[in-house]
Amino acid sequence: MQVSRVTPQLHRFHDGGTPSEPPDRGAAPRIVLERLTERGAEEFRLERRIGYDDRELGELLVPADGAFRTDLTSVPWLFTWLVPKTGAHLPAALLHDGLVGGADGPASYVSTEGHVVHRDVADRVFRDAMADTGTGPVRRWLVWTAVATATIFVGSGGWSRARTWAHRVAAATTIAVVVVVGTLATVDLLDAGVALPWMGERPWWSELVGGAAGAVAIPFLLGLAWGRFRVAGAVLGVLLALLLHVTVALLLLTGLYQAVERLARASPTLGAVLGGSAVAAALMVFATYALF
Repeated sequence: MQVSRVTPQLHRFHDGGTPSEPPDRGAAPRIVLERLTERGAEEFRLERRIGYDDRELGELLVPADGAFRTDLTSVPWLFTWLVPKTGAHLPAALLHDGLVGGADGPASYVSTEGHVVHRDVADRVFRDAMADTGTGPVRRWLVWTAVATATIFVGSGGWSRARTWAHRVAAATTIAVVVVVGTLATVDLLDAGVALPWMGERPWWSELVGGAAGAVAIPFLLGLAWGRFRVAGAVLGVLLALLLHVTVALLLLTGLYQAVERLARASPTLGAVLGGSAVAAALMVFATYALF
């Protein structure tokens, strides 16, 4: 896949009207959302369509009908600090949701030129549309990498079985290798019995530099096996390698929070006692370390 350069053109988005009201190309898109919680999770229904003039497909209107539901930008909660659920990229995210469909529903869009948009093409439209909203190049390539990786595992309508599995194997191998090598690099940095060639027995700062270099070089090389998605492979691998420890820390902290939350809901008294005990223990340790 070639790294294309897109000149941002905000006018490509316009008011898409409604199923009974024609689009207005001269008006800015109007994002009118109705919040729904009927499925146990927060979802939204678009009251008006979003119109977008794609460079290759022509006009796209999302959604096709009122049954469409969206969770805004589909970002795992663990990474919303990196890519928020809403922001400048929201019109493009809603467009992408309509083009790919939900887990239990078909795609929901109208192509005025009659194009069928497969999932990998929808990902490309998403990336270009983010540029047209003014989303920065780093964020849009990060987001495109995430949706392209999801497409690899879910599959795109225009791919053969062999091609789908070739992409899946390359992606799964990259993720597994990065996680394993990242774990070994951490053990090496702690001098716990592992010595990777690019880190070895060196001063800690030198091992850290070697580990960071490996976190870029290894995913870059593994990404070449992703074929037309090699950019996504390199970006995903490097991002996973650099954020591995941050992600594990966030998982542990989130797990601790959820455990405390459940305990407090199940037994407020017990939760208060344990919380008070933790504070008392912390005060005792603090006093001991500060005075002796």
